Amino acid sequence: MKVKIGDLTNIKTGKLDANASSEDGQYPFFTCSREPLKISTYSYDCECVLVAGNGDLNVKYYKGKFDAYQRTYIMEDNGSGKLYIPYLYYFMEAYIDELRKQAIGGVIKYIKLGNIADAMIELPSIDNQKFIVDILGKVKEILDKRNAEISALDALIKARFVELFGDPVKNPKGWEVVTIGDIATEVRYGTSKPAVEGGKYPYLRMNNITSDGHLDLNDLKYIDITEDEIEKCVVRKGDVLFNRTNSIELVGKTAVFDLLDDMVIAGYIIRVRLNERILPEVFSQYMNLEALKNILRSMAKGAVNQANINAQELQSIKVYIPDMGAQKKFIEIKDQVDKSKVAVQKALDETQLLFDSLMQKYFG
Repeated sequence: MKVKIGDLTNIKTGKLDANASSEDGQYPFFTCSREPLKISTYSYDCECVLVAGNGDLNVKYYKGKFDAYQRTYIMEDNGSGKLYIPYLYYFMEAYIDELRKQAIGGVIKYIKLGNIADAMIELPSIDNQKFIVDILGKVKEILDKRNAEISALDALIKARFVELFGDPVKNPKGWEVVTIGDIATEVRYGTSKPAVEGGKYPYLRMNNITSDGHLDLNDLKYIDITEDEIEKCVVRKGDVLFNRTNSIELVGKTAVFDLLDDMVIAGYIIRVRLNERILPEVFSQYMNLEALKNILRSMAKGAVNQANINAQELQSIKVYIPDMGAQKKFIEIKDQVDKSKVAVQKALDETQLLFDSLMQKYFG
């Protein structure tokens, strides 16, 4: 039996601006980012499923005290006794791709409450819902463990970076400080042309850059572009990609393009080519440090749903230049950690295949 989600839940939205977060807050603050921020106060104390309503549409389950950004949808059981909230969470995880198709708007796509309320959910008995959640939960526990291992290795890279080079704001080692414009040989926007079915070139968009500075090619589109235009928006191995437009907590995502085959970038990504004074991997790691993300957020404040940092503003950002010996030492450390990540990632991918097959079985 299928039932409308709106008949089983009470759906409300958060009330706060994304800038309401506080680094030393004690409660989760849910925005459109995959990872919650922190906040000092709370408006909600419940068991619920949260759906980010714009930007990087994603789903979360939470039970306890929290607060939420104004475009975050909060879904609670309406007391019918027919719905097990963790079951709703897994359904929404399966349904999120459909919501992405329904999203509307310009740069930052968004969904409306009706997109969620009108979704039809298969509703077995409560006991069967709990059985399904138990099965999926066991596999998800393994996934979470693998992801935690990946995150720990990423955190190790960041820690070693700061250990080698020092805090980027305080610069305790006295490295020369320049602007990005001083070390960039080229700063260029991508193309505004839309993706097409069967296009010739892989097309990188802002969702293909993760918040922690990696490339994610799971939802890769393609584009056709003339030979005359290709050089303006192609990216090659060693180029740095900067996401100039996104929600305020995601704007400024930075990654190194480390693939062998050329791709094309969309207009909301800036291609940065650097001179020989700084290695792309060092620069990207610097830009993804939390201290730099705070600087980027402050530059883009006041534009919550569509924060923007243009090429001129990007080039004005200050960056320290460690000596090349130290930079190469960091690359050696990073390469060693990345080797450890390969084995963990292989195990993660295998478990993800199992989880995806179970989700297909239960939710179609």
